[in-house]
Amino acid sequence: MKAVYKTDRGKVRERNEDSVGVFYGEKQLFGVVADGMGGHAAGEVASRMALEVTEKKWKALPGPLTEQEAVDWLNHLVRSINVHLYDYSESHEECRGMGTTIAAALCGERFITVSAVGDSRIYFWKRGEPIRQVTEDHTLVNELVKSGQISKEDAETHPRKHILMRALGTEPAIELDTATLTWSAGSGIIICSDGLSNKLSNEKINEILENDSTLQEKTEKMIEEANNAGGEDNISMIIVSYDGDGEP
Repeated sequence: MKAVYKTDRGKVRERNEDSVGVFYGEKQLFGVVADGMGGHAAGEVASRMALEVTEKKWKALPGPLTEQEAVDWLNHLVRSINVHLYDYSESHEECRGMGTTIAAALCGERFITVSAVGDSRIYFWKRGEPIRQVTEDHTLVNELVKSGQISKEDAETHPRKHILMRALGTEPAIELDTATLTWSAGSGIIICSDGLSNKLSNEKINEILENDSTLQEKTEKMIEEANNAGGEDNISMIIVSYDGDGEP
């Protein structure tokens, strides 16, 4: 099991409001991407605080988690982050209304437990097969697609694509979508902010993943391609590979 991550300000934004981290434990690792939002520097504050809560909770774990324990722990973590951010924004006028997306995955030897809030995504990939998104976008546009009002193709260029229906820190309680996947040799996941997923098609991501290059090179190539496609947003991503993608 190996993870590589990178975050980039992009070509337009003045600052990077994404936060990204990988935390290692005994035979398990935890990857998280948070894309902050809010006026002034509040988005940066929200995403950073999400990572700080994550690190504290991860360090407090006594050892490896079972599948069910991973689900329970991840649900508790996301709810804890939500309450922490909401309480902070309520007591700090300059951060009122701040929030963050989150996409997180706990990777064990045989399973991956994933959860996401907002429009940061997690993709599952296996060598030789198309990638698939395993989290759901909590956006207005995705709700329109699900209700049949617009097509998936229309959603890609919809002018209200950025509007979130769910984020951490904006409400005192949060609805969660947590799931468990199995993985094996030749497979892995990508955790990313919408600065990447809005710019790279599944086909382009697949093409880069199938290249005979290191995980670091693949990560850098994807961010380079997202910037070449406009780079209007911050870009953050983690690649976690079951077997290091054949690297020594």
